[in-house]
Amino acid sequence: MSLRDKLKDAKRVVIKVGTSTLLYGETGQINLNRIDLLVREIVDLSNQGKDVILVTSGAIGVGMVRMGLKKRPTDVKEKQALASVGQGLLMHLYDKFFAEYGKTMGQVLLTMDNAVQHKQYSNSRNTLMTMLKMGVIPVINENDAVAVDEVKIGDNDRLSAMVASLVDAELLIILSDIDGVYTANPSKDPNATIIDEIPEITPAVEKMAGGAGSDVGTGGMATKIEAAKIATASGVTMLIASGSEKGIIRAIMDGESKGTIFPAKEAHLKVRKSWLAFGKRLKGVIRVDEGCERALKSGSSLLAAGITATEGNYEAGNTVRILSADGREIARGVMNYSAEAMDRIKGHSTKEFASLLNGEKIYDEAIHRDNLVLMI
Repeated sequence: MSLRDKLKDAKRVVIKVGTSTLLYGETGQINLNRIDLLVREIVDLSNQGKDVILVTSGAIGVGMVRMGLKKRPTDVKEKQALASVGQGLLMHLYDKFFAEYGKTMGQVLLTMDNAVQHKQYSNSRNTLMTMLKMGVIPVINENDAVAVDEVKIGDNDRLSAMVASLVDAELLIILSDIDGVYTANPSKDPNATIIDEIPEITPAVEKMAGGAGSDVGTGGMATKIEAAKIATASGVTMLIASGSEKGIIRAIMDGESKGTIFPAKEAHLKVRKSWLAFGKRLKGVIRVDEGCERALKSGSSLLAAGITATEGNYEAGNTVRILSADGREIARGVMNYSAEAMDRIKGHSTKEFASLLNGEKIYDEAIHRDNLVLMI
């Protein structure tokens, strides 16, 4: 059975819809027909006995519609005010359409605080799992009305991947204004072709990711690639497809070759590991040599001897990315030392720490394996 054929067996599915899918591109007005079709397909999946969660963008865009604005503001306060206006109208529309098809939806607003703090991370998971058990379809958005940069997850692509990881989903479908990942920018290169499957997210794949695709949304292909890294590392298969194609969800679930698929990695992260890898904001970068990379893959802690460079102004307890010699992200973890201390001890053995740190050695490991998550 092919990877796409297996999608029909997925029991828990997260669907993310972008602002550009919910609004008419020409007028900026609400596309009621598309929302109706989206809800109908979600309800149909639910009627098949599947758990379905919807992650939706659009609060600011719908707020612009309500307030008669044509151009998205850049001021944070104005965007938060529009999100407050739009959130109510957007949820009213979803509630109306879900009710017409006999389903109950429940609104869930999340911020980075819900992911960074382990207790809130667990509580969010418990709430969503309880809603699914009750037959309620969760409709999730980032809480743009109150979130500032320090507590924002950043975009709903990443949010949807974190939600999929949170609830142990088997499939994440990101519906966008582009129908997949192309070999080049299709608007500039007529020879660009869609990539059917991306088994591994390499630096070359990340380089292909472009900028934002429309004026009303915030996420471009780069955010979708980051979402794919989160999802696949958490054991979730992810697929990017066009939100404007009628019957796209059914076609995907039937195994048709739609969009670009990212296969889940076999190693499924547990809840705590998912929290360590994706719930905490990344503060820096650690670069390691090939010997250190092999040691990490075998389950070892990160030792300073294998570290070749350190970037960022992180403190002990912050989360960092660990990159290989050729720039691939191989792990994430919680640092035992600050950037200043790591700059002194990188490349050195543990027995040298005391002298290098003026007698202030605390840990043998830069990152203990219990606080480290492989991303490969």
